[in-house]
Amino acid sequence: MRDDMTIRRERPDDHAQIAALHDDAFERVEGAARSVESSLVDELRGDGDVIDELTFVAELDGAVVGHVMCSAATLGEQPCVGLGPIAVTPALQRQGIGAALMASVIASAEQRGDAVIVLLGDPAYYGHFGFVPAGDLGIGSPGPWDPAHFQAKTLRAWRPEQAGPFRYAPAFERLDA
Repeated sequence: MRDDMTIRRERPDDHAQIAALHDDAFERVEGAARSVESSLVDELRGDGDVIDELTFVAELDGAVVGHVMCSAATLGEQPCVGLGPIAVTPALQRQGIGAALMASVIASAEQRGDAVIVLLGDPAYYGHFGFVPAGDLGIGSPGPWDPAHFQAKTLRAWRPEQAGPFRYAPAFERLDA
């Protein structure tokens, strides 16, 4: 992690910078004013599904240069953590900002007593943080994704009998609508 960077919880006055960050970090569908990820962040907030204790920004010289959002999901009938989206300013990628955000989420989820964090992403990147294919843990995918990209990281509170079908917050389901 950069010495001149701060990781802290997201605040309401960060929202405009966060939207711009996601729009900058992710491609937009042709003709779209915003990225899917930026819209998803707003939807999760609007639905009240954001887990505030697990949603962080990376701040550098007073500017938001990284963001990770976690939202309420379910595993079977039990609550769990869905991670994403996560973004870093493109010019600052590969400098440890994303890794610092991930470390903050994982440590905070452990402290909260969460059992598992689930995400959809690059196995080569998230494998560094201990994520494995969720199916290997008996966690059922809610979508037709490559099984290697649907991943989970178990925490100390995890018990194998907690496995079951996973569902993201409703805002994720509306992405396909």
